[in-house]
Amino acid sequence: MEQYRNMLQTLSKIPPTGESFLLLSQDVGMKIYNRFSIRRQLQGSHMDRIRSLYNEYVQLLSKEGQISCLLPRELWENSEHEKFGGSCSPRVHSTWPRSLLVQLGTHLVELMVQTIKLKNNMFSPRSEPKLIPVLYHMYSFRSTRQIGLIKPHPIYSQMLLDAGETLLTFETSVMPMRCPPLPWTSPHFGAYLLSPSKLMRSGEGAVQHQLLLEKSSPGQLFPVLDSLNQLGICAWRINKPVLDIIVSIFNDKGSEKLDIPPPLSEAPAFPLQNTGSLSSWDKLSYQKEQARCRKKAAEMYSLRMDALYKLSIANHLRDQIFWFPHNMDFRGRTYPCPPYFNHLGSDVTRALLLFAEGRPLGPNGLDWLKTHLINLTGLKKKNSLQERKQYAEEIMDDILDSADRPLTVSLYYLLDYFYIAYLFIGCHFSYSIAYLFIGCHFFFFFSQGRKWWMEADEPWQTLACCMEVANASRSPDPTKYISHFPVHQDGSCNGLQHYAALGRDEIGAKSVNLMPSETPQDVYSGVAQQVEGFRQIDAKKGIKIAQVLEGFIGRKVVKQTVMTVVYGVTRYGGRLQIEKRLREMDSFPQEYVWEASHYLVQQVFSSLKEMFSGTRSIQHWLTESARMISKSGNTVEWVTPLGLPIIQPYHRSKSVMFHSNLQTVHVTNKNDANARPDTMKQKNAFPPNFIHSLDSTHMMLTALHCHRHGITFVSVHDCFWTHADTVDIMNKVCREQFVSLHSQPILQHLSQFLIEKYCHNAQSHNPENLKMLNLFRDVPETGSFDLEHVKDSTYFFS
Repeated sequence: MEQYRNMLQTLSKIPPTGESFLLLSQDVGMKIYNRFSIRRQLQGSHMDRIRSLYNEYVQLLSKEGQISCLLPRELWENSEHEKFGGSCSPRVHSTWPRSLLVQLGTHLVELMVQTIKLKNNMFSPRSEPKLIPVLYHMYSFRSTRQIGLIKPHPIYSQMLLDAGETLLTFETSVMPMRCPPLPWTSPHFGAYLLSPSKLMRSGEGAVQHQLLLEKSSPGQLFPVLDSLNQLGICAWRINKPVLDIIVSIFNDKGSEKLDIPPPLSEAPAFPLQNTGSLSSWDKLSYQKEQARCRKKAAEMYSLRMDALYKLSIANHLRDQIFWFPHNMDFRGRTYPCPPYFNHLGSDVTRALLLFAEGRPLGPNGLDWLKTHLINLTGLKKKNSLQERKQYAEEIMDDILDSADRPLTVSLYYLLDYFYIAYLFIGCHFSYSIAYLFIGCHFFFFFSQGRKWWMEADEPWQTLACCMEVANASRSPDPTKYISHFPVHQDGSCNGLQHYAALGRDEIGAKSVNLMPSETPQDVYSGVAQQVEGFRQIDAKKGIKIAQVLEGFIGRKVVKQTVMTVVYGVTRYGGRLQIEKRLREMDSFPQEYVWEASHYLVQQVFSSLKEMFSGTRSIQHWLTESARMISKSGNTVEWVTPLGLPIIQPYHRSKSVMFHSNLQTVHVTNKNDANARPDTMKQKNAFPPNFIHSLDSTHMMLTALHCHRHGITFVSVHDCFWTHADTVDIMNKVCREQFVSLHSQPILQHLSQFLIEKYCHNAQSHNPENLKMLNLFRDVPETGSFDLEHVKDSTYFFS
């Protein structure tokens, strides 16, 4: 019965438009592996010891003040030594390779196609009954590639639709936990109690990350493990009022404006017609339109199901406290393990989450809530924090209206109105009917909420914050109001902040708010102004394209290119980005788009070279180092300042082919350590990956020191969250740890590591080895920016 139920659950998740045979096979294979791993865990004798330890661990965590004394890992290890004299972690088992998962899944999918059947006359009882397959295999094109699809029969899809089945079933490994996660104590123990979990996420077939972690000395990884544990022990709860509003819109055909996907019934209808009488051109047009409608329907189904998963999980947890176990990618960037519902999600998902622990707002908490609210709207990005708070006071009527009447009339005022009408009935019955009738129309057409929150950049988080501000403002003493609301502080173009600190760039540091200032600096506007200056000089020289561009150079044109410079965008890629922005301008002469984008990308790169002189030289040094390492047949490795070993997993693709009864399956592995490195990916990815490893280090340091201060801390990469009353403490810690991190000779340490790793034979007369050695030694020079200024910069994170 259990296997039958599992099979039906798999069937119900296949969309009406079909699922890739390869992806479905892999998913089924992974389900088998997870079940196998859990059963193996349960059969092991160590589970009794872990259960005993876990009970004690949770009790220690729950003791008030205990968490600020010892780290979760230390609590667990102390209990292990006291009870059992050493570690009781389970024996490490190897994971199944992707090719095995796919082969196993392929076999099971074939069985499902062959054996699961239904009657063809379910919706036409007069027809002769006949058993037909529920699933069938077909081929279709995705872009230019032909792929195999497993598609449910329309009768089955209609049956599911008519049944209105609302039960969704998820693997435990994709759900938030209803108890605190196991602390990470080693690369192979932590997170879920039973479900298999990796400390480091990796691409399919990549094993080199795990090998590096296991070779590390135990103490080397403790800071990284402890920071993951700090993120994982944060308890959460659901914002039920916001959830109810979102669900009501979801059930009422959604809202594109509010990012609530509509149901498939709202997909564009495409009238069927006989193509026999159409010309070849009309036939082609008909087929293209049909394909467009199918693609749109598939996209709508995918978005709708994604929203359904998130809202269903939130509703399931609406009265619960829950936790998100964390792991990391190969660069050290941290992520919650549950993929569907977590605080890294969209505006909708983030609006649904509150800290389970509440804290009094204190003297500054309400001000931070108001400032955070204006930050979410995106209305006052260029204004000071004081001006943002003042603006919140000025529009308090809109804020309270949004909180009280997010969608429609306030029930309180409506009841009050009908009470007055009821009193009026006693004396003037005939007039009261008209009074009530007119009053109803007045309320429903003129007294609906103004919906100010809907115009914000992040509407749902804005609404949630409006409700919190309203509740706090109306409390008898706002300083004592218990708030569960997370307040965010965002880095200011964080990748460039790290580059400016590495290169000690004075101008660059100022433009990304490493220097104190009265109002926040905007690097994108700064670059746009400098490019405009270059344009004016060229226009005076008579350069035609510079004259054509007059009045068209603004922040929006250069923003994407400036932002992606951190991630290694080339001039070609930057030109395409600028071209897209110019094509969006109706007033720009389109015949000049190519020439203008070519001109502008050169000016943007020139501007960045002036503003971030150290940045460009560091990027070039990293890129060239990676190119030479890859050329020598090696992959790029380094170690973060916190001791996390990193290796770039980019190799040339290898493909394994095997035959099934339905189709030939190709399983591609781009991460096989035995294959030669992919030089292009190795060199292009090194600068952004290195910077990501630094921003993750900064986050981890902040997490560890916030733990010492006894405050809640979670992050979405370069966006840090805490309670409203502890924002000032977190801000102080965040700045101190950034200065502490970049006070280390990071580039010099990297240089020394690369020399020791790749230049074993320093006496070699091989020209390539000597060239590589000289390159590693030639660390870029830095400027004169004083890092201590960061501690006084209000808008470094704000």
